[in-house]
Amino acid sequence: MWNDAAIHEAVEKQRSFFRSGRTLDIAWRKEQLRRLKIAVQAHEKELMKALHDDLGRSETEAYLTDIGALISEINETIDGLSKWAKPENHFSGAACFPSILTKVYKMPYGVALIISPFNFPVLLSLGVLVAAIAGGNTAVIKVSSKSVHCTKAMINLINSAFPKEYVCVVDGGHDVADLCLSERFDKIFYTGSPNVGKHVMEMAAKNLTPVALELGGENGNWCIVRRDADLFDAARKIAFFKLLNSGQICININQIAVAEEIAEQFIMCLEEEFIRQIGEDPLNNEEYPHLIDRAAYEKCEKEAALYQDRIMFGGNGDPETLRFEPTIIAPVELDEPIVNHELFNPLLPVVTFRDQDVDELLDVISEREHGLALYLFTKDMKWALKTMSSQQYGGGCINEVCVHLMVKGVPFNGTGHSGMGAYHGKWGFDEFTHPSTVLIGSNRFNLSLREHPYSGKEGALKLKLLKLFER
Repeated sequence: MWNDAAIHEAVEKQRSFFRSGRTLDIAWRKEQLRRLKIAVQAHEKELMKALHDDLGRSETEAYLTDIGALISEINETIDGLSKWAKPENHFSGAACFPSILTKVYKMPYGVALIISPFNFPVLLSLGVLVAAIAGGNTAVIKVSSKSVHCTKAMINLINSAFPKEYVCVVDGGHDVADLCLSERFDKIFYTGSPNVGKHVMEMAAKNLTPVALELGGENGNWCIVRRDADLFDAARKIAFFKLLNSGQICININQIAVAEEIAEQFIMCLEEEFIRQIGEDPLNNEEYPHLIDRAAYEKCEKEAALYQDRIMFGGNGDPETLRFEPTIIAPVELDEPIVNHELFNPLLPVVTFRDQDVDELLDVISEREHGLALYLFTKDMKWALKTMSSQQYGGGCINEVCVHLMVKGVPFNGTGHSGMGAYHGKWGFDEFTHPSTVLIGSNRFNLSLREHPYSGKEGALKLKLLKLFER
């Protein structure tokens, strides 16, 4: 269905719609957000079933991670949009007298391209759409070819709420994504892997299109458990997080660094928590999500086999259901391959370190590509706060996992190889708008400071006044 001609036509129709000026009205944008919310609620069962069919999610997990989070995002945006979009007034400064008023307008970019991944196909498509709508843009959403049931559900949802010249969903593989990237968009927002992120930037550069990237991080996200941590609490939260979506989360814990003084006890606690939360037979637990496809399953199985002699828990899978057990691999050295790339599965390597050498561990982590998340478990809040305020990463938690993503009014973002740009709430509005500065001039009481002559007594006086005004 989607070829270069069809995509070009879709983009041109959206460009024409944007130029009509309809999206500039804030009340109209709020109405579109309400329409999106109503459509999500009306298609809730269809979305839940699609998330189950694509990823094996239970209804509770589907609502927690995709649908409920999306509704919350819409509500926050509706509530804050009028304030966020209000033009700012600034005093122009003495040097600009008599033009004393300058305004900053929050202008939409125009036609936006949103490229979303398979792991949270609803939230990471429609959640970004919320920001695009709030900013006054139209949007083409290129969804993942892997989450086919969610794609169908979102096409139905979007078609029920919006005309295609305002929002449309494009399905297909990498070839279709490249056709989209070949078009001239005004803003591109991509969520996915660093390697594809580089390709997106390269394609966008041809049209000098501004890009926001939310990436998983090349070396994965670290979690550090120090010897003074509450081991039962840490194990409980880490087990929950690794089970969620079977580890297919861009902010998930890729590897744990555990103080060797408590490593044995911690691993025992972690094993107990996996069993308590998902049972002794997760492969036959209908609540346990599965990997997205056979390729992802085989990749996970192959990597687990490389560390077969160090698997302390789990290690088995079912190729028919695509489920793979949460798997603890220990001990693992800092320089081994498994802790130098993003896993995106339920494998969990454990690196041990001497607690007194934690700063050396941080030095090694900081030398690698920046993660999208960092998690610390410790009672030493002074050290934890110092660490979080000095390392480079997207976001994170102290004595908690993942829920920083759910806090209203704060950004979700990456840095370096884990991304650029930010969204959620006002940060998403800012990402999809351009601040345009406009000075309002006056034709009365104009001073001639900026005009020639710049020499002689008159020039000397002008220089003196300029230094007075601009110091």
